[in-house]
Amino acid sequence: MNCVRTLPSIRTLLLSAATVALPGAGAAQQTQSYPLQGDRIAVYNLAGIVRVGPGTSSDVSVEVTANGADAGALTVETGPIGDAETLRVIYPEDRIIYPDNGRHSRSEFRVRDDGTFFDGGRRDRGRRVTIRGSGSGLEAYADLTISVPAGKRVSVYLGVGEVDVRNVSGSIWVDVAAAPVYVDGIQGDVGVDTGSGSVEVRNVTGEVDVDTGSGSVELTRSNGRSVSIDTGSGSVMAADVTAQDLIIDTGSGRIEVERSTITNASLDTGSGSVRLELLTDVNTVDIDTGSGSVTVFFPESLGAELDLESSSGGIDFDVPITVRSFNRSSLRGSIGDGRGLIRVDTGSGAIRFMQR
Repeated sequence: MNCVRTLPSIRTLLLSAATVALPGAGAAQQTQSYPLQGDRIAVYNLAGIVRVGPGTSSDVSVEVTANGADAGALTVETGPIGDAETLRVIYPEDRIIYPDNGRHSRSEFRVRDDGTFFDGGRRDRGRRVTIRGSGSGLEAYADLTISVPAGKRVSVYLGVGEVDVRNVSGSIWVDVAAAPVYVDGIQGDVGVDTGSGSVEVRNVTGEVDVDTGSGSVELTRSNGRSVSIDTGSGSVMAADVTAQDLIIDTGSGRIEVERSTITNASLDTGSGSVRLELLTDVNTVDIDTGSGSVTVFFPESLGAELDLESSSGGIDFDVPITVRSFNRSSLRGSIGDGRGLIRVDTGSGAIRFMQR
């Protein structure tokens, strides 16, 4: 059974008291806490700041702070949906004003009647909701603080605002329409999906999966089986990555990977330079850029077959290699024991291999 509670504003509370004070619209605010039981938790909110941190109790706890002139119109529903225990902030109107996102901002997406959105591949279901930075509509939003005990799986769904996740021992999934996402200090798998907004992920022990329609991605210090980063438009910078598989794909933007300890790598950008620094030998490396130079820094121990092609640009090595075929735009050969495979293809730009 769903539990529905209204978040009263300060205005409502004071009107019920003997002495009435009428604060301004910006003072409408009230915080309530909700415990959520179970190993899998999903939290939904259309607008606001979401902060996720460690918890000490056995349950996940969500503090909800309603803000804005119409904060009293917001309600909270809890209860299981599918295999997850959920908390959903319910906005009763389809036009929402969130001033903190900027006067000219606008986001639009579909929200189902139960307050859920984005999950399960059903983004085309529900009523259409528009969130603006100004204009007419429901001026209300909710800031959330989520406390997560060890071992939980928590999914956060947010329309606009920002998400900050720190020092959690468990699996984290963040899905937003338009918001920056910051993740730091996670013992578990991390997934981030954003329609637009920058993503910064640091200090993760577990798998990392980031997908952004538009926005830069920065990954620092991760150790897990796989790292996958996909951005429609935006640069990707990664450093101190240890993984069996590293996959980076950006429609437009440079790719920089520093101090990587990886077995297999696939780096693909439609337009932008690629810089890869390898600390150890590899099995396979595949680099493809439509337009941009490629630079690979490698250790003395590297051994690989080489398949290099640049339609416009030179191919340079600073150490001896075995060459089987060579012309102005391509090179086939090997380096070291030749046990791995490195393939590089750039439509326009030089290819450089430099030993570290």
